Amino acid sequence: MPRPPLVRNRLVDTGDTSPRRVLLANPRGYCAGVDRAVITVEKALEKHGAPVYVRKQIVHNRHVVRELEEQGAIFVEEVDEVPEGKLVVFSAHGVSPAVREQADARGLNAIDATCPLVTKVHREAIRFARDDFEILLIGHDGHEEVEGTAGEAPDRVTVVNNPEEAMTVEVRDPDKLVWLSQTTLSVDETMETVHRLRERFPNLQDPPSDDICYATQNRQVAIKKVAPEADLVIVVGSANSSNTVRMVEVALEYGAKAAYRVDYSSEIQQEWLDGVATVGVSSGASVPDVLVQEVLDELRDAGFGEIETVTTAEEDLVFSLPKELRPSRK
Repeated sequence: MPRPPLVRNRLVDTGDTSPRRVLLANPRGYCAGVDRAVITVEKALEKHGAPVYVRKQIVHNRHVVRELEEQGAIFVEEVDEVPEGKLVVFSAHGVSPAVREQADARGLNAIDATCPLVTKVHREAIRFARDDFEILLIGHDGHEEVEGTAGEAPDRVTVVNNPEEAMTVEVRDPDKLVWLSQTTLSVDETMETVHRLRERFPNLQDPPSDDICYATQNRQVAIKKVAPEADLVIVVGSANSSNTVRMVEVALEYGAKAAYRVDYSSEIQQEWLDGVATVGVSSGASVPDVLVQEVLDELRDAGFGEIETVTTAEEDLVFSLPKELRPSRK
């Protein structure tokens, strides 16, 4: 879908003389894994020329995908859509061994842009399966990351979608059981799911380290700080971005009177601002900051000129590019 044209002064300042402000959450936007994945596609295009095929959306953001398409990336659902012998990039969400085998069978030159934090969960699944554990994978059935992780040990993994399913899931051996999770979940809901699982299976083991990624947690913490003071929270991000959707839910859970997700500033509705004095703004981990700036511009047009940044963490993590795209050492 093409990007809607930018139209300024679409939102109207109602002339309300009461103080109006924006609380801008920080951290927000791109995380290290997303930055690495997007740059991977850009560098692959620079090095090999167009087209570069990408299995699934490289990250879950419509704007990013559209911009990469304009540079020559072609997004496909499965590797059998890639012409034999061509270059394919695996998305940040990871793939199962079966997908890698399919790519090899077609003679594809594969570059893996899987987020290293997702790769860590894959390795945990492999190790626990090798040690004869049954794995309860907390996540959303059908999400690409969950499909990739579960594919590492399909006979050993059972997906648990939510706390309710924790009360009904059946296991083979409750004494040989471990939980892992999708990296982009709500921290609170995940821990509620774990709590319910442990009530049923007291010997349930934890992963060796936290699976929910630092960026997901940091963005949720920032939203929790903003939400109690906000009449309205706007989260920029796409509908298929799990961490973005969770942020909207977290905002409502922590006191925001209303919360909406938008891909673009043009989706903000005038009626959302009726009676609103404070707007909280953030964005999902796959959202470039230019889209947030456009939201701030729209809100400024509507009289929300005071912007206060609410910072709850500083992020400086950087992941190296896949080895195929790193500068050669002389």
